[in-house]
Amino acid sequence: MARRPLPRILSTGSAQIARSRELARTAADSATDVLHPLITISRGLRRLASAGRRRWAETPRDKRGPLLCLAASVILVVALVPYGPLLAVITLMAAAAWQGRDRTPPAPEGPDESQTQRLQALYEALVPYFSTEEDPSPLYAHGGEWEKAFPSYEFDGSGRVTHLEVAYPAYFPDGEAEERARIEHLLAAKSGRGREYHFHWDEEGNALTVTVLHPLPTDIAAQRFVTAPGETVLGFTDPSQVPRTLPLGFGGEHRDVPPVVWRTGIRSTEPHLLVTGQPGSGTSTLLRSIALQALRYGDVLVVDGGGTGEYACLTGRDGVLGVEVGLAGVLAGLEWAAQETERRLVAANSARQEGNPPPDDTKRPLWILLDRPTAFTHLAEAEGRKDPRAFLEAPLRHGRAAHVTVAVAEQLDSLEALGDAVRQHTRARVVLGPASAALVESVLGARPHTTPVDHVPPGRGYARLGTGPVHRLQVPATPDPYDDATSDAHRRAVLDLLPPRSTPADGETLPVPAEAMAAEGS
Repeated sequence: MARRPLPRILSTGSAQIARSRELARTAADSATDVLHPLITISRGLRRLASAGRRRWAETPRDKRGPLLCLAASVILVVALVPYGPLLAVITLMAAAAWQGRDRTPPAPEGPDESQTQRLQALYEALVPYFSTEEDPSPLYAHGGEWEKAFPSYEFDGSGRVTHLEVAYPAYFPDGEAEERARIEHLLAAKSGRGREYHFHWDEEGNALTVTVLHPLPTDIAAQRFVTAPGETVLGFTDPSQVPRTLPLGFGGEHRDVPPVVWRTGIRSTEPHLLVTGQPGSGTSTLLRSIALQALRYGDVLVVDGGGTGEYACLTGRDGVLGVEVGLAGVLAGLEWAAQETERRLVAANSARQEGNPPPDDTKRPLWILLDRPTAFTHLAEAEGRKDPRAFLEAPLRHGRAAHVTVAVAEQLDSLEALGDAVRQHTRARVVLGPASAALVESVLGARPHTTPVDHVPPGRGYARLGTGPVHRLQVPATPDPYDDATSDAHRRAVLDLLPPRSTPADGETLPVPAEAMAAEGS
C-alpha cells in the first residue's frame, strides 16, 4: 500500500532544518580549528590576569608601593633595551600559550584493568561455542587473546559493556536460530542483566554487534497522531527500526518519535490484530487507543469481557455502535456484525457487476474490538447458547474486502480458547508485559532481536506485522478517564479525543453516570 506523504511543513521543513543545523555545526567546528591558537592565547591571558589580581590582593598594603616601583623599573628597562618590547611581547604570548593550553587529561587508550577482566571473561565464555578441535588456528581458545575477537567495544560509567563487536569463525552455524539464541543469552547474562540488548548478525562478515538499547519513552500520552485514513499507531519503537517519525507533543515540548503503524483496509496484508499479555500489561489500554483513532474515520463496536468498565467512556459517543458487557448484547452485536459484513460484500459485488463504484455505506470502516472474548465463550457454553466465536468467521475471513477490522485482546493463558479462525486470520500481533523470548516467538512467529527483561512498564512489549521484523513497542498512555487512579493530564488527554455524545432520534438525552460528568468537568 502506497504511503501517503506527510504535509510539506513536516517533511521538507524538518529536512531543511536538520540540514541547516548540520551546516552551522560544520562551520562552527571549522572556525574553532582555525581560531584555536587565538583561543588558547586568550584563555592564557585571562588566567595570567586572574593570577596577577590574586597576587595583588594577597600583597600587604605596606608592600604595594615598593612592588609598583619594581614593576615600573622593569618596564623602563625593557623599553630601553634594544628589541626589548618585541621580546617582552613574545615572552608574554609564550607564557599565555603555556597557561592557556588544554589541561584536560587525555583519555586512556584501551580498557582499564577491570574492563580488561570483563572482556577476558566474555572471551573465555564464548570459547566453547566458537571453537572446535579441527581448527588449526582457532580465533577462540582458552587463554587466548581477546583483542582479535572484539574489534570494538564501549563501556559506561559503571564499567559495563554498552557496545561490543564480536568476530566469530566462519564455521559457526549463524543461520540456525537456536545457536544464535544461545550466544545472545550468554552475552546478555555476562554483560549485565536488567538491560535490553540489540543483536545484529552480519552473516557475510562473520560479525555480531551487541548494543545496549535505551528505554522507550513512557511519557507519551494519547493524542491526535499525524496519520492517513487506514493507518493506526500501535505504539513507538527504536529509531533504527522504522524509517518514519511522527511529531508528538510532550506538554510544551515537541519532538519526533518513530512509530509502529498498522495499516488496515482493502490493500492490507494483515487486516486483523491479536493483542495478548498478562493482566495489567496494557492490552485494554492498546484497544482503547485503537478505538480513539478508529473513531476519526469509522464506527466501532466494543465487546468488553473483562467486566471492569474499561470502555465506559465510549458509551453513547458518535460512531460507537455499542459497548457490550452482557452475553445477550454480545451475541446480538456480533450477529449484526456478521450480517453487516455479508451485506457489504453483496452490495459491493452487485455494484461492480453493474459497473458502478461500491456504495458509500460499504466503504466506511467498521471496527470490532473484543477484550477477553473467551469469557463469553465459557458463559455461552454454560447457558447452552450459541458460541460467540461463530459470528467472527465472516468478519475475519472477508473483513478486508468489506472494510471490517477485528482487533482481539486476550490473556496469554486463554489463547488456545480463541479458536482457529482468530489465530489464523490475525496476522498483526502484539505481546505486552514480561515474556520470555520463546513465548514471544510462539505468539509472533519470530524471535525478537533484543533480550526481554523481567520488569517492564505497562504497555511495553513487542509487535510484528505479518511477516515483518519484530519491533519493540511502547503503547501510548490511554487510561480509563473515569478511573480515580488516572492522572489529570492523562484524563484530559483521553477526554479531548472522545467524540461528542450522540443524540437519539426521539430527542431524548442519554443518561450520563455521575462519575463521567465529574471526570469531564474536571
